[in-house]
Amino acid sequence: MPEAESSSATKNRTVVERKSDRELVVTRTFDAPAHIVFEAWSRPELFQRWWVPKSVGLTLLSCDMDVRTGGAYRLVFRHPMSDQPMAFFGTYREVTPNKRIVWTNEESDQGAVTTVTFEEDAGRTLVTLHEIYPTNAALEEALAGSAEGLPEQFAQLDELLAGRS
Repeated sequence: MPEAESSSATKNRTVVERKSDRELVVTRTFDAPAHIVFEAWSRPELFQRWWVPKSVGLTLLSCDMDVRTGGAYRLVFRHPMSDQPMAFFGTYREVTPNKRIVWTNEESDQGAVTTVTFEEDAGRTLVTLHEIYPTNAALEEALAGSAEGLPEQFAQLDELLAGRS
């Protein structure tokens, strides 16, 4: 591991596991209380600071989030290989502050339903991101694309939280 990584980044590893032919589960413990971690997932001004993996070259053009049960989100990105912006959007099916967020990914009929839970223990928070895809092929596509960035995204979240707890 590079020496530049902090000790918390070393001990708080992101684990990405394929649980079935349609399920992906990602876990990581953060050295921050659940309400602080939840804010990073639910406040657009914080979310946009860590969500996009720096290595992929995407620019987040807009980040609209109404994080409440029945609310919606829309993220618009620019990719250096495309003239057209890409939009990702969906609906929040369930939001329980500091505990759980469930949303849909509606940009295609192959989008997952994502559930993120926040479990606090002694001031540290275990985040579990669970995605269910409609088909095995949709999960395979995610694993070859956006899911590769999840460890980097969670490391970026760890950096953001280090300055907030």
